[in-house]
Formats: sequence, structure tokens, C-alpha cells
Amino acid sequence: MPHPYYPSGNPRFNHVALSVPAELLDETNRAAICGFWGQVLGFDEMPTMTLDRKRLILSCVHWDQFIFLIAEDDPMRCPRMDHFGFAVGTLDELIAARDRAVEFRTKDPRVDLIDLKVDDQGPIKIHSIYVGYVLPMLCELQYWEFERT
Repeated sequence: MPHPYYPSGNPRFNHVALSVPAELLDETNRAAICGFWGQVLGFDEMPTMTLDRKRLILSCVHWDQFIFLIAEDDPMRCPRMDHFGFAVGTLDELIAARDRAVEFRTKDPRVDLIDLKVDDQGPIKIHSIYVGYVLPMLCELQYWEFERT
């Protein structure tokens, strides 16, 4: 049954915005950011939106889900475990993302990875990893495994 506020269907989370230092959005650092997030999670730069040292937008597999990076003189700072999250459809997809992060880390030690853990809630097991790379927040990827009845 639909929620009374959203009769057309469940709303979807579509973006997260993070402020970063301007130098993190220069050509060299943008290339590094796009390299990691692209190779590990399949996120792509939306190049028509890029402004050198001002803005970078990463499409999170689909154009209407994205990470919005904006330069600020007083950029975002947060504890290590602050994060945004994405769900994947299979455990194999989750493990593959973890493996790509491990591989990328062999070339660049700035990769932050919290390896696979499982939160067993009985009828559901939430499998997750956390990955990060030079941005102020980590990304948590989850796979929800439901008990078969």
C-alpha cells in the first residue's frame, strides 16, 4: 500500500552533496577521484557540470543519483564513520566491489576500506563494506539477505 504522502510510489534518495577544498577539485585531483569512484563503484563524472576547482558531480550508475562535490573555503569535516549508503542486488556484487577497492589500494594507499561484515538480525542478514577515497565521507555498500521461507 502506498504511503499517503507519496501515492505515486516511494520517493528515492537521489544525491548527497559534500563540500571539499578547492584544490581537491583541480584537474589532477578530479582525475584521481574519478579514477577511484569509477573503477571501484562504476560512478562517472558528469563532465558538462564540472567547473575546475569549483564543482564535480559523479553520477552513481544512473544520472538521477549522484554525488555533488562543491568547493568551499570551510569544507566539510566529519568523523571517519560518517557515510552515505548504496544497496547492491547480490552478495557477489558486494564482494566484487570490495575486491576492486583492494586492487585499487595496491596502487594508491589513500583508499580507506572497512572489509566485509555481516549484521545478522535473524530473518535478515545485512552484509556491508565501507569504502572511501579522499572525500570527507565513506560510502557504505550493503546487500540485504532475506531468510527464505
